Amino acid sequence: MRDETTMYKLFMDIANADDRILAVYMNGSRTNANVPKDIFQDYDIVYVVKETKPFIEDKDWIRKFGNVLYMQYPDESPDYPSDKENSYGWLMQFDDGVRVDLTAQTVDYAREHIHDDKLCRILMDKENILPEVPDSTDSDYYVKKPSLEQFQACINEFWWCSNNIAKGLWRGEMPYVQDMTNFVVRKQLEKMLSWKVGIITDFGVSVGKSAKYLHRWIGEEEYQRYLNTYFGGNVEEAWQAVFSMCDLFESVTEYVAKGLGYTYNREEGRAAAAFLKHVHELPKDAVEIIP
Repeated sequence: MRDETTMYKLFMDIANADDRILAVYMNGSRTNANVPKDIFQDYDIVYVVKETKPFIEDKDWIRKFGNVLYMQYPDESPDYPSDKENSYGWLMQFDDGVRVDLTAQTVDYAREHIHDDKLCRILMDKENILPEVPDSTDSDYYVKKPSLEQFQACINEFWWCSNNIAKGLWRGEMPYVQDMTNFVVRKQLEKMLSWKVGIITDFGVSVGKSAKYLHRWIGEEEYQRYLNTYFGGNVEEAWQAVFSMCDLFESVTEYVAKGLGYTYNREEGRAAAAFLKHVHELPKDAVEIIP
């Protein structure tokens, strides 16, 4: 597997040898000092070019970066908007394990968008066409202190949508249950846990995409409780995981409420949890939810 030094030299050599490439900058995890380095980090490289069309039409020029195992052309997808004349990307997995997410951008586009992400570092600028960028930082991704309204909305969404999980489990509709749990209810738990981390760190860190860095700041026992909220395709296993999720959400919410000086309506949460347990015990031939 090619190392970082080899890859950076390759990016620079290709840019230096091509007059159409005027500048190079990088964003993503490799510009973030707070992300631990590992073998799966990709290279998010942007070539600033005179025009994108010649690069798009030449299907072979990307072979300069190595032997492609498989790849994706995201701007060719019919399901997403694109602006090929100004920005075009190639996502490449090479046969030695290296992954490169490469984008070609026009000068005007790069000037307009280079500050969109503070995780940015200019690697080359042949003609000083790019504006100055501050030192790379992930501050845009720090946990933000919620307003009282955001805090209350999170709580309401969690408990209200737990009702949907309950009916899905009673019906045995596991695909629906998985979606409702992971894409709706769990997201509220992630928020609440993230706000707890924010309180612990004075809102000065990022917990990463999907809150993947929670384990850095919450205790080992609490993090295991969080992992225990995940479940497979067994209905009873799912019920127990959902009950664990509710218990964890309530305890974390109480912590966040105290830390932020907000009020938490415990009765609403306990009523929702009680309804879940009632549905869990509800016979499959029931003709009423609550007799």
